[in-house]
Amino acid sequence: MSLAANILIAVIALLHVWFLVLEMFLWTRPSGRRAFGTTSEFAEQSKALAANQGLYNGFLAAGLGWGLCLGDAGLAVKLFFLGCVLVAGLFGGLTAARKILLIQALPAALAIALVMLA
Repeated sequence: MSLAANILIAVIALLHVWFLVLEMFLWTRPSGRRAFGTTSEFAEQSKALAANQGLYNGFLAAGLGWGLCLGDAGLAVKLFFLGCVLVAGLFGGLTAARKILLIQALPAALAIALVMLA
C-alpha cells in the first residue's frame, strides 16, 4: 500500500478523533459551539445527541487505525471504514452542511482512490 494512502488514512482518522472531542467533550463550550455554529441553548438541548454522534466518529477513527495497524493485510478494513466515512460525509453534506463534503467526504474519496491505485 502506498505511503501517501496510509498518511491520508491517518489524517482522516485523526480528524475523526477531533470530531469525537468536539462532539463529546466540547459541544456546549464556546469552541464547540463555534465549530458547529450553535447557540448555547441548542447545544445544551442536543448534547446527548452530539455525544452519540461523537462516539460514532470515534468508531470510524478506531476502524481506520485498526486497518493501518494491520498493514497490507488491512486493505479490506481500510476500504470498509473509508467507505463508511464517505457515506457519512455525503449524507452530512447533503442534509446538514455543505462543508462536510469537503471536510469528510472528499478526503475519504481521495484515500479510497489512493488505496485502489496502490
